[in-house]
Amino acid sequence: MSNTDTPPSERPALDCDVLVIGSGAGGLSAAVTAAHHGLKVIVVEKATVCGGATSWSGGWAWTPGNPLAKADGVNEDTEEFRTYLRHRLGDNYQADKVDAFLEAVPHMVGFFQNQTSLQFVPGTKIRDIYGKTPGAGTGHRSVGPKPLNARSLKPELRAKMRHQLYETSFLGMGIMAGPDLTKFLSASQGSIAGLFHAARRFTPHLWDLLVHRRNMQLVNGTALTGRLMKSADDLGVDIRVSTPARSLLTDNSGKVTGAVVSSPEGELRIKAARGVVLAAGGFPNDVQRRKGLFPKTPTGAAHWSLAPKEANGDGISLGQSVGGHFKTDVQSPAAWCPVSLVPYRSGRVGTFPHIMDRAKPGSIGVRADGRRFVNEANGYYDYVSALIGSTPDGEEVQSWQIADSVFVRKYPLGMAKPLPVPLFPYLRSGYLMKGRTLEDLAAKCGIDPVALRETVERFNENARKGVDPDFDRGGTEFNRYGGDQKVKPNPSLAPIERAPFYAVRVVPGSFGTFAGLEADGRARVLNSDGEPIEGLYVAGNDQASVMGGHYPAGGINLGPALAFGYIAGRDLAGATSYEDDGSVQTASPA
Repeated sequence: MSNTDTPPSERPALDCDVLVIGSGAGGLSAAVTAAHHGLKVIVVEKATVCGGATSWSGGWAWTPGNPLAKADGVNEDTEEFRTYLRHRLGDNYQADKVDAFLEAVPHMVGFFQNQTSLQFVPGTKIRDIYGKTPGAGTGHRSVGPKPLNARSLKPELRAKMRHQLYETSFLGMGIMAGPDLTKFLSASQGSIAGLFHAARRFTPHLWDLLVHRRNMQLVNGTALTGRLMKSADDLGVDIRVSTPARSLLTDNSGKVTGAVVSSPEGELRIKAARGVVLAAGGFPNDVQRRKGLFPKTPTGAAHWSLAPKEANGDGISLGQSVGGHFKTDVQSPAAWCPVSLVPYRSGRVGTFPHIMDRAKPGSIGVRADGRRFVNEANGYYDYVSALIGSTPDGEEVQSWQIADSVFVRKYPLGMAKPLPVPLFPYLRSGYLMKGRTLEDLAAKCGIDPVALRETVERFNENARKGVDPDFDRGGTEFNRYGGDQKVKPNPSLAPIERAPFYAVRVVPGSFGTFAGLEADGRARVLNSDGEPIEGLYVAGNDQASVMGGHYPAGGINLGPALAFGYIAGRDLAGATSYEDDGSVQTASPA
């Protein structure tokens, strides 16, 4: 009889205290925390590598009140954070969940900083998106992972790591937001210091590709995953890849006691004495759920996620199978991000996230009617939300990011890189469209040429004055920070006037999902009656967004993922005092 024919009760079994299903920020945070408190932890990952969407992210986490900020002399009152969230979340504000998040964040950051290999750098200049909202922050509310040289990881651990998303790299090398990116961009404008920095970063990368066949200078999401994996490994966590969970195990009382998983050795039962944490990445690649929940995609196919294909709702389905409530009454079902589709000569189509190019001066977004529809320098969520809202029913949801010849040699336009990288590969593939005039460009893209000319002329007239009366672009510190500080009078605005003109087609995408399993402030999965399911916890995008489907700041996926993973790990361990995990020490900036 084969293993698959064996009754579940007779299949090979493993014993542990905590089973974590999924290996992104939420799952690894729970695993490290539980293991630090002495529990035996197993992590199972469906994919052949760990990290999920976390590895492909920017790695920044929204962590208001974190100890790195306090070490820099920033001591904001927690009520300021609540004020900001109350205004941004409105009717979706859940006081118990928000309070649990805000209470845990400082201790979570302190714990990882002081007790594990996860070291942070402070987001001193990262602003909250809506700067005119009461309580908005102007910096110090985020942390990112300190860069990591992958040589410090065991080879077997390194083999389990997901690579940097190619579309957000430079030939596979990650570039960290902040000074690293700024220096790279300055190199395209002839800065000697920038050119030296680029050479210093890229030369060892070429050597790594030759010797190790991969990027070894880990930044952004790969650094976050790598540091969490090293922390887990240091604590003896058993990390298993190519091991999808098939079903949850329960006892006669309904308590979740483990799971049946598939593995390279066959199917087996993993018994978890304390409980199970679901952290499988939400449902961004579940076409049927997208069809039912995502607006203006009646087939569910007209959406391009930035999450790996394995994030297809398995964790949510497992939770529902034992009575977990799938919460969908949120402001948005997903964390929207505008993306462009990158065709390769191999036939593969990549997905590029338009995160920073929209805010640079001298580029605008328009729909097929030739009109702007959003403040392009606001958050990525706002761009897609406005694009969906402004597209008439029945029309394809798409836009074009328009720029001139000055812009494309100074800044990225989507995947197209500035000098000294040539533009012809992007033009040859059809990714980048080029026109001798705005009308010529409009004809090639299917944009109303008269309206486009009118839109650009109006934008140019106001940009020279440093104002945007239509959408107030450049009206907040968040907008201006994303622009070019050398451009005056408004770092976010410059005219589009020097031919030839260029365009990249932009379509709806997402980093992950906001609808998910309802949980309480202890990260326990709730049933439809609001009661916790014993032994079952949830973190990351499997959990319904603590932000209620809103996007008030960058990093509001990873911040709550780390925080509620930490909360789940502590609850499973029965920890009662933050002193138990060493989180109350003062963390110094990395």
